[in-house]
Amino acid sequence: MGSPLKVIVTGAAGRMGRRLVALAHESPNLQLSGATEAKNHQDLGKDVGDLAGCGNLGISITDDLSRILSQADVVVDFTSPGSTLNHLAQVAQHKRAIVIGTTGFSPDEMNQRRKHAESIPCVQAPNMSMGINVLLKIIGKVAEALGDDYNLEIIDTHHNRKKDAPSGTALKLAETLATAKNWDLAETGMYTRHGTIGERPSKEIGIQTVRAGDIVGDHTVLYGGPGERIEITHRAHNRDPFALGALRAAEWVVRQPPGLYGMADVLNL
Repeated sequence: MGSPLKVIVTGAAGRMGRRLVALAHESPNLQLSGATEAKNHQDLGKDVGDLAGCGNLGISITDDLSRILSQADVVVDFTSPGSTLNHLAQVAQHKRAIVIGTTGFSPDEMNQRRKHAESIPCVQAPNMSMGINVLLKIIGKVAEALGDDYNLEIIDTHHNRKKDAPSGTALKLAETLATAKNWDLAETGMYTRHGTIGERPSKEIGIQTVRAGDIVGDHTVLYGGPGERIEITHRAHNRDPFALGALRAAEWVVRQPPGLYGMADVLNL
């Protein structure tokens, strides 16, 4: 068995960051080598293990990623679009690998992300869970099999602190359905219904957003047809499926040539 893979977690004091820290610490294949947070964050200087509930690890949270990158093989980033692009530029400069779980990128930010990924191995996915990625594999086939008599709807449900809507996962689900139907999502996506809207067109993908309480993440794809409906739902009970998927991606991506990859590549779906 080789040496453990050295991992830096950015956004380490956040809810996802803490689970990434704890699960990386538990893994025999990984070694946590650093942790970062935003400038002026209240937890800078604290031991990241104490914050994550896994005991003192002797690793203080810093706001200077570039200073600790030489200690790592791969960075796992669940932060915000602006922060992620900043981290990505530094990772590219140091020729390290990166796993990105951040969502909410604008088209211009996605282009910047793609450009950086030309020089380093990079996995980016709106959802790292095994279940969601299997769901992405099958929903298009179901839509194709059912045909045009079945209306397509997506219900995207998250906690009340989530900043982007619809979620990156919901958008990926919608894109997958649109591709299967050979539709342009920009033309067929329906994100808001209000007032007298008339009869629903058959060539439409509804994307409904719910934000409430502490819901980790539920996604339902609904196929509504004559006399029946099919609902395929994924429910995340906690953040571990996302964190475990991201760490699995970290182990995989360090063995890849430069390029932008998704979780379907990691899982060989």
